[in-house]
Amino acid sequence: MAELQIRTFGDPILRQRAREVEEITDLHKSLIANMTETMHLAPGVGLAATQIGVLERIFVYSVDETVGALINPELVYRSTETDTDIEGCLSLPGIQFPVERSVEVTMRGLDENGDRVEIEATDLLAVVFQHELDHLDGVLFIDHLPDDMRKEALRALRDQALGLTVPARDPAPEGRPEEML
Repeated sequence: MAELQIRTFGDPILRQRAREVEEITDLHKSLIANMTETMHLAPGVGLAATQIGVLERIFVYSVDETVGALINPELVYRSTETDTDIEGCLSLPGIQFPVERSVEVTMRGLDENGDRVEIEATDLLAVVFQHELDHLDGVLFIDHLPDDMRKEALRALRDQALGLTVPARDPAPEGRPEEML
């Protein structure tokens, strides 16, 4: 397995919509293994293929004991109940902001063997699924922020790119991992 390079803010591939996977090959299985290793080494709890420069609808995730991959994921249910929690992103290193997400979702897609799966997720896993699906649609978590916070995030990313200090944000709430999505 190999650690892959994670694309960061400013890379145009992060704003592109990934295409459907037509046929799962051994190359896809190898990609999923490498993405999973990269995610763990980062450390993160999710990683979309677009984040490593591959425009295919694949993401991997690891929350507590739940580890897996979804190919061609579809959001088939989103609860109306939401919660706001701190999010970060491996492609936007050094910044974290509160994002409102549904607390329950159901995703449908294929696993790495091509078997159809439907997964009900709550709490952090639900957040990870929504965050990674956004990546596959060319959406970043900062796109969900109110204008003032989005401007603050963009300033922090600009300052980071210029080698200036990134302002500190509140740490992840107690009981939540510090890992990035």
